[in-house]
Amino acid sequence: MPIFPASQRPWLIFLLILAIAVNFSGLFVTLLGADGPLYASISRTMVEKGNYIELYSHGTDWLDKPHFPFWVTALSFEIFGFTTWAYKLPAIMFLLIGVFYTFLLAKKLYDEKTAYWAAIILLTAQHIILSNTDVRAEPYLTGLIIGSIYHFYRAYTEKNHLQLVLGALLAGCSVMTKGPFALIPIAGAIAGELILKKSWKQLFHPRWLVAGILILLFITPELYCLWYQFDLHPEKVVFGRTGVSGLQFFFWDSQFGRFFNTGPIKGKGDPSFFLHTLIWAFLPWSLLLYIAIAKVWIKNWKRPRLYVEWITFSGAFLTLLIFSLSKFQLPHYSNIIFPLLAIFLSGYLQQLRMPREWNFVRITQTAVIVLLVAAPLLLHYFFRPTTLSWPIWIVLFLLLCLLILLPKIGPFSGKPMLFYRTAIAAVMVNIYLNSVAYPSIMHYQAGSEAAFYSNAHFPKMPVVQLRKDYSYALTFYLDSPVMTIDSLEQLATVPYDSYLLYASEIEADSISEVRDIPVSKEFDYFPVSKLNGKFINHETRDSALGQFSLVLMKEQDHLGE
Repeated sequence: MPIFPASQRPWLIFLLILAIAVNFSGLFVTLLGADGPLYASISRTMVEKGNYIELYSHGTDWLDKPHFPFWVTALSFEIFGFTTWAYKLPAIMFLLIGVFYTFLLAKKLYDEKTAYWAAIILLTAQHIILSNTDVRAEPYLTGLIIGSIYHFYRAYTEKNHLQLVLGALLAGCSVMTKGPFALIPIAGAIAGELILKKSWKQLFHPRWLVAGILILLFITPELYCLWYQFDLHPEKVVFGRTGVSGLQFFFWDSQFGRFFNTGPIKGKGDPSFFLHTLIWAFLPWSLLLYIAIAKVWIKNWKRPRLYVEWITFSGAFLTLLIFSLSKFQLPHYSNIIFPLLAIFLSGYLQQLRMPREWNFVRITQTAVIVLLVAAPLLLHYFFRPTTLSWPIWIVLFLLLCLLILLPKIGPFSGKPMLFYRTAIAAVMVNIYLNSVAYPSIMHYQAGSEAAFYSNAHFPKMPVVQLRKDYSYALTFYLDSPVMTIDSLEQLATVPYDSYLLYASEIEADSISEVRDIPVSKEFDYFPVSKLNGKFINHETRDSALGQFSLVLMKEQDHLGE
């Protein structure tokens, strides 16, 4: 007998497919900001050099993130070529693996309906979709961490040795993606469940020692690479000094060094950072999540052994607590616990019964839906995007009709109706962002625009750029050689007869005035990963823009000759 009416199953599958589709909608959007093009360039260098052991960024040794995402991306580049979608596709696939594990774990802990809802909540959470457009390490971690938790849960509930090995393997891959701190949500989820339910025998079982040994074994490729590139060569200058140990950075400086703000990469901590970050990052489900946290904890903290599961609660909130105490915080760090939050919230929604509580949830979420539908309209009015197509408007119109007419065409009401409408509203917003807004915004990323122009109008011609204005987007997207110099005085040393100089408006104008060399093409510039109201508003945008130029330099134009 099905746990929920059979008539709802097709709708859930339809909504699941729709939610998956919206995560692919940013697949072809130009890589955004510094991090995406940087990571793509590192993987591209791996392939071009045929060197999968050492990491390089613009010709220098790079020590910041571990190797696993770069290996996966490099493999994609080997198969599909150096394209935007080849960079993003592996990350999205790992996210979908995370969705699959979220479904499996929710089904184990609760039931099939909870599993469907949890998968849809995860797929429609705002920062999950954003992270599949602006790809960094988080989609990989999202899939690896929840997969490890699932296998470890089965390892001790079913006493299954294969599950222990699989859990350790995925945990090892997560460590090779972000470092040892990736183990926090995994350990927190399992240990928190066992502690709160006072399962001391399971908590201190020798299997966890075996799991730790297996994880250490699985991360040996990463340890070897770090030792080979850095520890074996103490003469290398990294972070402005010599004698840098890659192993020490991996185990301490990149993790505890950031936590205590003693490492080479520093930040400023705010204990409330993730509390207010989740409000927008977990939209459209964030307000419901806070309600669920309060209700579940108030109801069950005195009798934790009777509550259905503490895996999701303990794993998520131990991670948030530790990250909140850290001195280095970024919004996308929270993504790795979204599968746990999705299961936790879905479980709460299934158990929601009290009329007063339901009315509060209904009013709150209806307001969220209205705001979500209004958001693209307001953004469109102020931003005035140039990328616009009728097929996208037709899709958005059909989704709006579905949102409005759902009570008349769907075999459900109450909670399911509110849930479906929330998910559809999230899909609408992100189809607009990925198909209309972001493609227009990316025209203001001067580096990628210069690369596209150079490839089309000056194929195979080398490009020279200044180190202070280094563009990872230019480096990744350009089909011709790139050379970096420290100052304009070094133009005399450029070994090319003809080349393009990529420079800011000030440097380009100074060259044009001194040597009477015309600027070939100008590009508007804005740091698109840091949007603000001045840029979004089309009436004030011009005052927020800078400019970069491509200048065609020929042999007789070289400065200093």
